[in-house]
Amino acid sequence: MTTALQALDKTALLIVNPVAGRMQIRRNLTRVIQNLMAGGYMVTSYVTSSRGEATELAEQIGSKYDLLVCAGGDGTLNECISGLAKQNIQVPVGYIPCGSTNDFALTHEIPVDIAKASRAAASENSRSYDIGCFSERFFLHHALFGAFTRMAYSTDQAQKNVLGLGAYLLDGIREFSNLKSISMSLRFNDTCVEGEYVFGAFSTNRLIGEIFALPEDLIAPDDGKLAAVLIKTPKNVTQWDLIVRSLLSGDPQCEMIEILVSDRFLIRTEESVEWSLDGESSGLRTEAELCVKQGFMLLRR
Repeated sequence: MTTALQALDKTALLIVNPVAGRMQIRRNLTRVIQNLMAGGYMVTSYVTSSRGEATELAEQIGSKYDLLVCAGGDGTLNECISGLAKQNIQVPVGYIPCGSTNDFALTHEIPVDIAKASRAAASENSRSYDIGCFSERFFLHHALFGAFTRMAYSTDQAQKNVLGLGAYLLDGIREFSNLKSISMSLRFNDTCVEGEYVFGAFSTNRLIGEIFALPEDLIAPDDGKLAAVLIKTPKNVTQWDLIVRSLLSGDPQCEMIEILVSDRFLIRTEESVEWSLDGESSGLRTEAELCVKQGFMLLRR
């Protein structure tokens, strides 16, 4: 027993969301802990019971461990990283994706198989990634406003579990009938842009969810930049057609879509706008400041 304990010369904090996605982690928790121990980690595990608890855990005790491992969906990972970022605690992070669509894992080349993901978390292979700052909050992948923003957190969980991405698309179709034009001004790089938009995404990397892939030379995951993709309000059927074709093809090069890149955006709107950060509601606001915490996230892969 003494020899076995001596082999565990590192410590890991495992934060588990037991209700994420199809609740796969409940059947695989022992395997996850075994794989982390095989990597030399003494594991302390916490099972969350409410929203925001993962943030509190990471913020209060994250600095005491050599590794933080999150088992849950993208929202749970956001909570964990946000807790670390609030206290500027930079430790390697392992992610075991257990959500409905696992968008973050797919775009960051993290195994979606739980056993493989836990072995990757125990490895020494880390890469630094930017995270976005949204006023007083943080996002790992994207901040959204306008059309389709509500569906990431309002779609029924049971529907998400069965249909995955299809559930979001079904809600998206319903959203088309309720599109609202948003009057917005954006300040960045000593420039001011004003316009009417129905959708906007600010991303830390070139993949905008399942919608667009931006040119590879436009933005990198650790370059300290944000890419903004803004869909203008269509005024006629022809403009609608251009937008739909662009969405279906995944190509954002369209006269109805603006693409901007900067390390900071200051945004003002005439009316309160609802925002979503990594699929979780961030509430209504008329002003927002978006910037980057460059290379903060040390992600195991």
